[in-house]
Amino acid sequence: MSAMYDRLVDLLVDRFEVDRSEIGPDTRFEDLDMDSLFLVELLLVIQSEFKVDIAEDAATPGDTITAVAELIARESAPAATATTAERA
Repeated sequence: MSAMYDRLVDLLVDRFEVDRSEIGPDTRFEDLDMDSLFLVELLLVIQSEFKVDIAEDAATPGDTITAVAELIARESAPAATATTAERA
């Protein structure tokens, strides 16, 4: 799995006390009994922890952990590229 996936899993385990054994690449948030309100809170934490700008409605309970990790990675990539370009 990707580094972003691993970071997201760590966040879920450490910050939200999700049992690591319940999380897999195809696990959906609804499989973990996480509703849309939980996802709003999760996305706010992701914005803070990962320094990305993600809309509060960017994920749904039906999304997989992998899909949200890919979303974070996509949103992180432009910021990393801009920072590198600014240093040049």
